Amino acid sequence: MTAEFKQIVRIADKDLEGKDQVYYALQKIKGIGFNTAIAICKMLNINPLTKIGYLSEEEIKNLEDYVLNLHQKNVPSWFLNRRKDPFTGKDYHFVGSDLVLKVREDIEFMKSIKSWKGIRHMLGLKVRGQSTRTTGRTGLTVGVTKKKEGAKQ
Repeated sequence: MTAEFKQIVRIADKDLEGKDQVYYALQKIKGIGFNTAIAICKMLNINPLTKIGYLSEEEIKNLEDYVLNLHQKNVPSWFLNRRKDPFTGKDYHFVGSDLVLKVREDIEFMKSIKSWKGIRHMLGLKVRGQSTRTTGRTGLTVGVTKKKEGAKQ
């Protein structure tokens, strides 16, 4: 650890507060959860409880390299968030805006081939088999009637 403290550390186009612990700060990057953050810290021999602002420039550079290129490092394929990409067949791990763009691209592809999920996306309905009879309603309320004030029950 160095004596110099950085208030803001930038990793993967995301500003992370220096007072946060490494594992907690990494979780603020879209596409990295608790287990991924802990695994990255273990692979780089960084104490996950260290404040990220106390890391040296070299450690931050290594951390960013691991975050952006996790699919090229020595991690099992089941640990990545995009296994067997439909177009290339390779395993990837996307973070940040790349992840958002890939999800949007996948939804647009499903819409273009008119798959069941694509049609559900087009209609704005639930996609994963949830019930739609009573929940997820939009617009006016349906099936609720108000009784007249003077009427008996």
